[in-house]
This record gives sequence, structure tokens and C-alpha cells, in this order.
Amino acid sequence: MNSYELLTRRQVVITMSGVLLAMFLSALDQTVVSTALPRMVADLGGFDRYTWVSTSYLVASTSILPIVGRLTDFYGRKWFLVAAIVVFLIGSVLAGLSQTMTQLIVFRAVQGLGGGSIMAIAFVAVGDLFPPAERGKNQGYVASVFAMSSILGPILGGLITDQLSWNWIFYINLPLGIPLIFLFIRFFPHVRLEPARHKLDIPGVATLILSVVPLMLALSWGGVQYPWGSPQVAGFLFLSFLMALLFIFIETRAEQPIVPLHLFKNRILSSSLVTIFFTGFAMFGGIIFVPLYAQGVLGKSATSTGTIMTPMMLGMVCGATLAGQALSRLGGHYRAQGLVGLTILAVGLYLISRMTAETSFTMTLFNLILMGFGLGTTFPTYTIAIQNSVLPRFMGVATSTSQFFRSVGGLLGLAILGSVLTNRFSSKFLGSVGADAEGVLGTDRLKALAHNPQELVSDEAQEGLRQTFAEAGPQGAPLLEGVMESLRSALSSAIADVFLISLFVIIIAIVATMFLKEVPLRGRRSPNVEAQEASDSPVAAD
Repeated sequence: MNSYELLTRRQVVITMSGVLLAMFLSALDQTVVSTALPRMVADLGGFDRYTWVSTSYLVASTSILPIVGRLTDFYGRKWFLVAAIVVFLIGSVLAGLSQTMTQLIVFRAVQGLGGGSIMAIAFVAVGDLFPPAERGKNQGYVASVFAMSSILGPILGGLITDQLSWNWIFYINLPLGIPLIFLFIRFFPHVRLEPARHKLDIPGVATLILSVVPLMLALSWGGVQYPWGSPQVAGFLFLSFLMALLFIFIETRAEQPIVPLHLFKNRILSSSLVTIFFTGFAMFGGIIFVPLYAQGVLGKSATSTGTIMTPMMLGMVCGATLAGQALSRLGGHYRAQGLVGLTILAVGLYLISRMTAETSFTMTLFNLILMGFGLGTTFPTYTIAIQNSVLPRFMGVATSTSQFFRSVGGLLGLAILGSVLTNRFSSKFLGSVGADAEGVLGTDRLKALAHNPQELVSDEAQEGLRQTFAEAGPQGAPLLEGVMESLRSALSSAIADVFLISLFVIIIAIVATMFLKEVPLRGRRSPNVEAQEASDSPVAAD
């Protein structure tokens, strides 16, 4: 029997509301911190570990995803979700009390373990609470919560930091999270689809962690803190590869593997995971590089950048909501719907890749909304496809694995696209600067500009450059204007290359979706499904 058949309507409504609030709490924490990071570094020191505050959370939250997903398949979701919120709140308090940057990094990792577990269980909970035919609209709501947190997070982070202190961006989680603990203890159903005894796959858990953590660290560090060929990055990538091979070897022989590898034989699951991986690649690239385009190419202030990002995120909310509703109301044609959404995303990426400093603000907004809408449609579409393709006892690990693939795809996207951006910008800028301007700047200053164009986004840096050219006499002003134009043109061209690569990646996702087999979404009971659930087959569709 499926878990949603055991619940009353009241249980479903209250539990779903709590799940959305828990997910909002976890997702908000990832975005609210970014605004307060400069103040944290100013108070605690450790500028050399600036990115670690976010990296530690991301590594911990991503590493825990497939493990928690599988354990909840064994032992039920309820107490894991309660424990995840408790761990998240403990991490929040400790992070707020941090006296050094090292403490903050460690406690952010604790937060990440709780936050990642919350996210894993939240997506799976929709599958527990609703039959496949009704999951679409509710997965759309879940995706919308994630997008809304991306809009509100930076705003709330700035307000709390300015009006109170950065510590309160962590403490604010307590009045939001504590009521959720009691709500889930009281109302969240404790359903175990497999009440039999289970043997925890310790070697599988250990090798999975030892393959994922080095990979995440290498992708986060590569080209940022260490060169790609450095011992740190290359060594971690090699360690990750070895542990991944050992993990596969162990899982093929484990009695109850933490990640059942036979699930990947399911064509729906494997096609969806490939697509999710590549959409994650494009998603992270868009969110990171659009603000750089707004400030560096269009000359917008940091505050004005929000007027560009907000419509894109709202487009994502609309895309997720409408896609979820369409799945539930139009029969669950997730392959056709996935192709439509990815095509819209591809068109948006292409239009963005054609933008220059002369592109109007209205056209910029249109292109970004289009990209956001197309991206939003993918969230519920592929999650529903995966949940509909596996038996209930594998839904936790299958759903959390999809989130894992999205996170790893996003990190790989940031690593590759960031490297492309840096190299293309440097070569284009150095190739366009005239000899006269190079004579004024000097070789060292010119190379510094080619690797860090802060003059495009910093008034203080622009003033320093202006003074340098003022010393060159009357010819200084036109030379300065030429250098600034070269910077803008090189950055615009490099960002265009980044979005063209993202477009190519989405085309691969479109091809993968073509292999996605559509299976009708099941209602509350189905004789065929009952027969399948009674069988030994690991998948509900193939």
C-alpha cells in the first residue's frame, strides 16, 4: 500500500505546509548569507577563506543527499526530517556564536548537513503525500519556494545585517524552525514501506562520502583558490575517481546498497538524471554570471542588479508552477513538456549570448525572464518523471540522487564556465588595447586588469585608473575611455561565450529528453501498480 493512502486530508495539508516552510528555511539560508559575507570577514578576519563559508555548506549539503534519501527509504521520513531540522538549528546557533572564521566554516558545514537533509526529504515527501497524478502541481510549489528564497534571501540578508548584525541571519532560524519541529512530531506521518530489518551499508556510505567530498572541493577550488593542475585539485580529483570506482565495486556486491545501482538501468531515471545534470550546469551559470553582465557591461549598480535578477527568478517561479499544474491536469506528458521547457530555455540562452552593452534594458529583462521560465519548467517535470518510474521503496534514493546530480552539475558548470570566462576575457582585452594605453598603464597593471576587471564594478578602482591616465596629459582622457570600452567589450564577449556553452549543454539535455519514455501518471490506486509493487522489480516503469 502507498503511504498517501494512509493519510487524512488534514494530515496532508498540514504536513505539506510544514514541508514547504522547512524547505524555505533551508533554501533561504543559502542565499541570505551571501549579502552578509563581507561583514563577517570584516569582523572575523580570514579573507583568504572567504569562499569557504559557502563551500563548506555546499559540500556538506550535497554529500548527504543520496545517503539520507536511501536511509529514509529504510526507516521512514518523519524522524529524519525532525533530526535534520534540529541539526540545522544547532548549526545556526553555533554559526551565529562564531568567534573565528574557522569556527564559522565548521559550523556552516553542520548547517549544511541539516539543510541538505531537509531539502532531500522535502522533495521526497511530496511523493509520500500525493499520488503521481497529483504530484506535479505540488512539486511546482516546492520549486517555487526555492526560487522565492533566491529573491528574498539577499534582501533579508542586507536588512538584517544593517539593522542588527550578521549574527542574526543565523539566529532568525530559531523562531522559524522550532515550531516546525513540534508540527512534524505531531502531524508528519511515520510510514515505513519496508518494515523489515535493514543492514546499513557502511562501506558504501564511507566510499560515497570519500568520492563526493573531494570532488566537490576540487570543483570549488579549481581555478579560484588553486590552479587546476595544482596538487590540491588534481589530487582530490584522482582520489574522488578512485573512491568512485571502489564505491561501484562495493555497491554491486552489497546486500542492501546505499545507492542501488540497478536503478540506473531504468531508462526514465537515467535520461532524467542526465538532463538534470546539464540543466544544473546552465542554472548555476545563469545565476552567477547575469549579475556580472548587469554591473560590468550595462553599468548597473549592485542594487539595480536586483531589478534584473528578480524578474528572472519570478519567471522561474511561473515556469515551475505552470509546469506542475500542466503535469497534473494534462495527463503527465513529461517528455513533451520537458522538450518544450528546454527549448524555451535554449532560446533564452541564445538571446542572452547575443546581448551587448547596447542591448536595451527591456530586451535584457525579456531574455532573462524567458531563460528563467524555461529553467523553472524543468524542476517539477523531471522530478515527477523519476518518482513515477520507481517503486515507492526506492523513491527516496531516486529523488535525492536527482538533487545530487543537479548540484554536481552546477558546480562543474561554475568551474568550467568560470575558467572560460577568465581566459576569454583576458585574451580579448589584451588583444584590443592599443600600444599608447599600454605605455601609460605598464605591463604589470595591464595584466592585472586582464585578470580582475574590478574597474567595471568599483567606483574606487575607476577613480584610481582615472588618476593614472590623468597623469598622461590631454591624451589621457580618450585613452581611458578606450580602455574602459575594451574592458566592457571583452567582458561582454566572454560572457556571450559562457552562455553559448550553456546553450550547447542544454541541447545535450534536449537529446537526452528525447529518450525519456512516458508512462501515464498513476492515480491513488492502480491494479497494475499493485501487481508491480508485489513483484521483485526495482522499477515501476522502464
